[in-house]
Formats: sequence, structure tokens, C-alpha cells
Amino acid sequence: MEIIEVTTQALRKEFALLPFRLYRGNPYWVPPVLKSEINNINPAVNPFFRFCDAKFWIVQKKGITVGRIGAIIHYAYIEKTQEKYGRFTRAEFTDDREVVDALFETAENWIKSKGMSGVMGPLGFSNLDTQAMLVEGFDQLASVASVYHLPYYKDHMERLGYRKKTDWIEFRLSLTAEIPEKAVRLAEIIEQRYGLSVIRMKSKRIMKKFGREIFQLLNKSFYELFSFAPLDEKMIEHVLNNYLPVINPEYVHIVTNNDQKVVGFIVPVPSLSKSMQIAKGRLCPRAMWSILRSRKKNDTVDLFLTGIDPDYQAKGVASLLITKAQEVMIKNKIRTVETTGILEDNFKAIQHWKNYEHVQNKRKRCFVKDFEQQKPEETN
Repeated sequence: MEIIEVTTQALRKEFALLPFRLYRGNPYWVPPVLKSEINNINPAVNPFFRFCDAKFWIVQKKGITVGRIGAIIHYAYIEKTQEKYGRFTRAEFTDDREVVDALFETAENWIKSKGMSGVMGPLGFSNLDTQAMLVEGFDQLASVASVYHLPYYKDHMERLGYRKKTDWIEFRLSLTAEIPEKAVRLAEIIEQRYGLSVIRMKSKRIMKKFGREIFQLLNKSFYELFSFAPLDEKMIEHVLNNYLPVINPEYVHIVTNNDQKVVGFIVPVPSLSKSMQIAKGRLCPRAMWSILRSRKKNDTVDLFLTGIDPDYQAKGVASLLITKAQEVMIKNKIRTVETTGILEDNFKAIQHWKNYEHVQNKRKRCFVKDFEQQKPEETN
């Protein structure tokens, strides 16, 4: 068995390809775009490396890659929380104790060498990066904004002494053919009472116009959330370039106040899961045709992001956004909404989704492990 640090473009590609082999034939796994996966671990491309140290490794047996892992020191998040925890990221492996032990020992030793007191994960460079490990819902189709893992992953984490840090839960919501009159009236009252206006994006040109304001609000509304660190201009540009191509602007809504300030946004995206399964990591003409078709003709949307200015979180802005987005969904014959991950202690959001016909269909977990502290040697 050989542990290899990923330092070249060829090794980055090998790192990115492993899940395609592990999940081959699995009907629930949704492949990412291979090129994007390679770029995300390349310091020359990913702007998040400006605020993070990171290393990546693969494990090979007889020349075949059987495991991978990354480790991140996220200095911006450490400064925010004043807690010295490193992150493990993108761990994928065969059900082999020797392989798993080698991966985590390597990552943990590097994190220890950086002066950290523990490690948590899976977490990425940001909340918009791959994060968490699936622990429930192995028979559910993944979203492109979520993750999929095999059941034995959780078992190995617990065997290695990792414990639960927090969970994200996901819901599948069933939409009715009409919005209840009570909800429509409530939306009108909220707009009038607080001087709010709802803007539907309609085009990518309008999306680009408001894109930075949306992500600036994301920085503000997400600031207190677990694992979140604010995005700077280069990071926002990077995220916009990754997200805009797959978003149908028709579904995206923002709320502005009397000062034309953005105080809320919602980003539902027609599900691309089946199209990405067709693509198999490569955006060939057939895959692009399927993606374009999915953006316009679909019965399911994935709720990528919702953000509300903290000053407006008790004013019904979330209900206003959902009602307006649902108008578009009903017009386009959307019947199902996948919420993607909601932190389990975000009780207000969870309660809101429970107002719909719903099923909690997935649970993802962040694990944590504290390192044993070396006792100083006694001196006579």
C-alpha cells in the first residue's frame, strides 16, 4: 500500500476520478463535473487557497487507487470561532480498515503539525463546497447541491473515534396545485407592512446585476451558521462562475426594501441530478442537451440557497419568498421540492417546511475528533 500526496495535475485527476469508480452503477449517486472537481483542489485556480492551507492524498494498492482524503486549515473560520480545528474533506474509500486508517492517520498528522487541537468534517473550503457525510437516506437520489456516501463510511468514522458534531437534515416537499389563499394574502400584507418589493430575476443579465448583492447578504445572513466563513470578492466571483451556468433565473427571487437594498433571496434550481448522471462528469453535447432541457422541463426543484437579512428574519420575508417562488413552480408544473441541507438546530426553517406535506428523507453529519494533548515533561 502506498500513500501519495497529490501535487500534480495527473494526481488531481486521479483523486477526482475515484468516486466515479466507487459508485459506478449506483442509481443514487450524482457525479460532479470532473473538471470542476480537479480545479477545486488546484491552488492555482481555487481562490479559497488564499485563506486556507490544504493538502490532498490518495492511497493505492498494487497501483490501483482505493482511497482519498484532503485536509484543510481554514484560517478565516478559526479566526471567527477562536477554535483551532482543522477539517478533513472529500474522503472516499473502499470498505478496507487498512486503507481508511492510513488516510485518516495521514490527514490527522498533518493537521496536528499545524498546531490544531482537533479535526472535524467532512467540510470543504466553504458552505457552498462539498460538506457532510450521508448517514440516512442511502436509497434517495442525491441533489447536485448535496452529497452521497455508502453506509459503511459512518461505521469507519465511529470506529476511528469520531463523534457527531452536528447534522443537516433534508426534506422532500409535495406542492399543491394552488397556493392557499391565506398564504397569498399574507404575502401581500408583508409587502405592504414593511415596504418590500419582490423581484424575479427573469434573465442571467439581471442575475449578474444582483449577484454580488445576493452573496453579500449571504455573508451577513449566514455569518452565525456552523462552518461558515465570509466570502470576499474573488471567492464570490468564483462561486458565481460555477453556479450561474446551471441556474434558471426564472425561479430566483429577491426582496428589496424601500431603500432598494436586498434583504432576502431564494435560489430554487430545477433538479439536474438525472442530467448529471447522464453526463458522467463530462459536459458532452448529449449531457448539455439534457441539462438545458432539465432547466426548462422538470417536476422537481432543489432549493440551493435561501438568505434573509437578520433585521428582517422576524418579518415573514421567508414566507413571502416561498410564496412568490411557488407561483413560478406551479406555472411550470413543479410537484416536488428538495430542500437540501438544513442544520438540525435551525428550528424556524424546519418548522416552516413542516407546514407542507413533507418527508424527512436524508440526514448528513459533520464528525469531530479531539486530539490527545501532550503533557509537558516534568522537570526536577
